Amino acid sequence: MFFADILETEDLGNRSYLAGGAHAAVVVDPPRDIDRVVAAAAQRGVRIAVVAETHVHNDYVTGGLELARLTGARYLVPAGASVAYERVPVADGDAEEVDEGLVLRAVATPGHTPHHTSYVLEADGRAVAAFTGGSLLIGSVGRPDLVEPRLTEQLARAQHASAHRLAAELDDEVPVMPTHGFGSFCSSTQAGGEHSTIGAERASNPALVQDVDTFVKELLAGLDDVPAYYAHMGPANAAGPAPVDLTAPQRADAGEIARRLAAGEWVVDLRNRVAFAEGHVAGSFNFEVEGQLATYLAWMIPWGRPVTLLAGSAEEIARAQRELARVGIDRPAAAAVGSPADWVTGQDKLASFPRATFADLAAAPEQGEDVVVLDVRRASERAGGWIEGSVHIPIHQVHQRLDEVPPGTVWVHCAGGMRAAIAASVLDASGRDVVAVDDGYAAAADAGLALVTPAQH
Repeated sequence: MFFADILETEDLGNRSYLAGGAHAAVVVDPPRDIDRVVAAAAQRGVRIAVVAETHVHNDYVTGGLELARLTGARYLVPAGASVAYERVPVADGDAEEVDEGLVLRAVATPGHTPHHTSYVLEADGRAVAAFTGGSLLIGSVGRPDLVEPRLTEQLARAQHASAHRLAAELDDEVPVMPTHGFGSFCSSTQAGGEHSTIGAERASNPALVQDVDTFVKELLAGLDDVPAYYAHMGPANAAGPAPVDLTAPQRADAGEIARRLAAGEWVVDLRNRVAFAEGHVAGSFNFEVEGQLATYLAWMIPWGRPVTLLAGSAEEIARAQRELARVGIDRPAAAAVGSPADWVTGQDKLASFPRATFADLAAAPEQGEDVVVLDVRRASERAGGWIEGSVHIPIHQVHQRLDEVPPGTVWVHCAGGMRAAIAASVLDASGRDVVAVDDGYAAAADAGLALVTPAQH
């Protein structure tokens, strides 16, 4: 008898796994906030005997080292990974007993990284789950370009070979349980679903249905932007992350918020974009706690810059703090709970800006407005078409390229509204007149806006 539970980290598009038998379990690719893992094991009534990393992660700070220390578990890390701490180095074919009749077998699957290792859980000698990390994903594979540019094509070819090895060694019914691929930028594409098997991947995954040259050509052509904070994740994981501290940050009053803004620190308002647009502390940035907070804040902030969080509740502060710790933003400098009126001193006024639809944008020139349209989608999204005459600066570059935005009222749009709100807050903080387009991009055509498609360009 065995189980394999999924531990979702939705804000980063990743999964960790708790798998085992009646008494003991293994944790594969644990998140930084290990209290979730410990709670899941307690609910199952099992002891965590093994902690296994598929690779040194580039997209989040692992909790593996601390989880192994806390529980006394054996900490498995691929032997080829260069790390600065004691661990059990695992090589291809190594086996680790998890519980009676349950064995974890290491399978070398280079590609996402040179040392990447998948783990096959075997119950009484039969494979019952494949923890594929950043190798074989659901409908895709992990991207091969996060280690060293000169190795990218070589690793892409290794991904193809690794996928074929897994498909050759495992039966069709074996579940594929990857770490990446649920919105993670570690995935080479965002194809896929929630659950899959070796057989399903054999029938449809490009790595298994295409020849190696076609696969590599299409894989490399489709690679998206790499979040800037990834550069800090690998070194942190190789050095050995410190235990996470999720105790509440110090509280900031209006005077302290003003001082931190004046010092050039980042003050981040976690409220929804509608509330932020209606009224906010001048100079603050809007990263919704319900959005991809960790990804976009960590991507945009100058690394190491202090962060003060503003929210309507202590629960929102705690959630944001947890999400940010997963990507190495460990301790907010301060936090404030309440409403914007609580966050400004008596002589300060709240800032605001309008929200609009694409239909409003289409009507703006008719009203004589001097309109600048700023598209903050990624280049891969814009490649499918754009609004004629729009300026393109991807969201993660807006704060660095403000001088490239032409004069006039800036109407900012993305694909759905969340990223436009972030960019609008950055522009607003810089003193620009801005309108946040809170609308789905498909509505641009319905509004009669002139669109450019790649065929026309």
